[in-house]
Amino acid sequence: MPKLTVNSIEVEVEQGASVLQACEEAGFEIPRFCYHERLSIAGNCRMCLVDMERSPKPIASCAMPASDGMVIDTQSERVKKAREGVMEFLLLNHPLDCPICDQGGECDLQDQAMGYGQDGSRYKESKRAVEEKQMGPLIKTIMTRCIHCTRCVRFATEVAGVPDLGAIGRGEQVEITTYLEKTIASELSANVIDLCPVGALTSKPYAFISRPWELSKTESVDVMDAQGSNIRIDSRGNQVLRVMPRLNEDVNEEWISDKARFSIDGLKNQRLDRPYVRGANGKLEPASWDMAFDVIAKKIKKVKPSNFGVIAGDQVDAETMFAMKLFMEKIGSPHIDCRQDGVDITGSSRTEYLFNSTIAGIDEADAILIIGSNPRFEAPVMNARIRKRYLVGEIPIAYIGQEIDLTYPADFLGSQASLLKEIAEGQHPFCKNLKQAQNPMIIVGNGLLSRDDTKSLLNYISEIIKKFDVVHKRWNGFNVLHSAASRVAGLDIGFLPGKSGKSAKRMLSDASSSKMGMIWLLGADEIDTSAIRNTFVVYQGHHGDVGAHCADVILPGAAYTEKNGLYVNFEGRVQEARRAIFPPGEAKDDWSIIRAFSGFFGHPLGFDNHDACRQMLISHFPHFGEIGKIYKSRWKKIGRPGKISDVPISPVLKEYYMTCPISRSSETMAESRTSRENLGKPIAAE
Repeated sequence: MPKLTVNSIEVEVEQGASVLQACEEAGFEIPRFCYHERLSIAGNCRMCLVDMERSPKPIASCAMPASDGMVIDTQSERVKKAREGVMEFLLLNHPLDCPICDQGGECDLQDQAMGYGQDGSRYKESKRAVEEKQMGPLIKTIMTRCIHCTRCVRFATEVAGVPDLGAIGRGEQVEITTYLEKTIASELSANVIDLCPVGALTSKPYAFISRPWELSKTESVDVMDAQGSNIRIDSRGNQVLRVMPRLNEDVNEEWISDKARFSIDGLKNQRLDRPYVRGANGKLEPASWDMAFDVIAKKIKKVKPSNFGVIAGDQVDAETMFAMKLFMEKIGSPHIDCRQDGVDITGSSRTEYLFNSTIAGIDEADAILIIGSNPRFEAPVMNARIRKRYLVGEIPIAYIGQEIDLTYPADFLGSQASLLKEIAEGQHPFCKNLKQAQNPMIIVGNGLLSRDDTKSLLNYISEIIKKFDVVHKRWNGFNVLHSAASRVAGLDIGFLPGKSGKSAKRMLSDASSSKMGMIWLLGADEIDTSAIRNTFVVYQGHHGDVGAHCADVILPGAAYTEKNGLYVNFEGRVQEARRAIFPPGEAKDDWSIIRAFSGFFGHPLGFDNHDACRQMLISHFPHFGEIGKIYKSRWKKIGRPGKISDVPISPVLKEYYMTCPISRSSETMAESRTSRENLGKPIAAE
């Protein structure tokens, strides 16, 4: 490893590190605009200039590899003057609109001009002006502010895998543009807002809303998919104004999806803020909590436990499912299920339903086979990690399902279920790649797990795993990619049918033939509501969505931004969502609603507050007390022999922008979906 001297301090860095990284390692800050740790080196802002011994002029530290014996000075008079000169050039054409710029208060250009610039300018000519560019409903552009650092261009090309951004012109006429004035066709597009060091690219929905210092900041996790991206919720009063990514190298690095960032305006629309009961006239009418509880209690007493079931939705926290499971055990009903989409996972072994390789483990994979999943829609941030792995080593990637653009080269093998049999028998060309791989990875999605022949297909996957050593002592390459944030926690705590219990699919089937007297929808909206028209339905949730429309009693709950709760992402990592604001009106935390009703019904649960509920959960399932940790499970064979259906394998999630009550209530998500549908057509000027 090379050793070099920075400001008389000797430092040792890894081979391949840059001088800039060496200076940071020695404890000296180096200003920069174009350089970013996760993007390729451009070296075009020149702000990171430092002095190197025997060099006739300052060098760009971001682009210079550190080598043994280098002597670097970051504090010389020549470096100071060079930085002042660079800053003066950067500010030549920059407009003086800091007071109205949305980047104000968190602008790199402001900060570095203060720290490294001069107190005046010698430029007396007219400033240039650049026409604004249309980049869709999420990104607002003021391109006169652009300093051509090209971070946005490199992110779109390298990370998002969508080369929609680029530069046109030369010299002073350079402009960053989407060429055809269209929406950036990526589910990660808004990350360029965070990357932009000036106010050229800002959030369009957040424009002129608030200043950073006015906001309360709450660390939480995203529930729009099952990856559990770490986020920061910025709120003012009782309103969520924006969501920003938090750094977590093992989960989302520093990216979040557009849906995680911009669906929050849906938190204001179609909210349930008080209980409702369906009256004799067939209409839902406002009611008190006692009245709603009384109606539910009388109905439960009329129906037998064998005719009462609970289906949990995709965004329910672990404490709520645990409380509901305890209540159902007390009244003697085994009909509970967290698999509202009907996936066939038993939960007998954790390896059966986890992303066992872990998200960070993608970096070690050397062959990937995706089955019945579209990771670009189901987990966009993880999909970017697969792309990152491909760019490092161009590993073979193939998928079985619907033909899609995954943003990286991948072989489409087809959609026939019989392909798994061919691979298991070693008769498919892709077998060669699996055989040569040291750490092969199989990613299974709901498109395979929600079929009638799931067990048979999983049996062939077991044979593939055994034949190609997909699971060995140092590696578990079998991975399930869930799309529901609540799914793994539900499977962990056993929110599944008990002995002689009915699955969600069976409950809905029996309800359509009037064999279910009552169903409690615990935030479950992604179901066929036509099947429960003749059943008494209790809906507990936060939006007036599909489940609420068919309910006889509505109990208003809290959204993920309005409660403290535990979620487990698809790799089995327990993470905590924290309350940023309070629920509207009379809405309550979901666990507390169940606790209150259990007391009203005469079967009180063994806790009276959230901490006691969580402690009881941890006492039953200790891993919920280990926030952020992953526990490896022992591999067990999955599936069983059986016939394979001729039905093609296809990903279940075919829509990205509007997939849950929050995103379906979001005007921004609706605009984004329309914009993507019209991709290729010019977007009308605002």
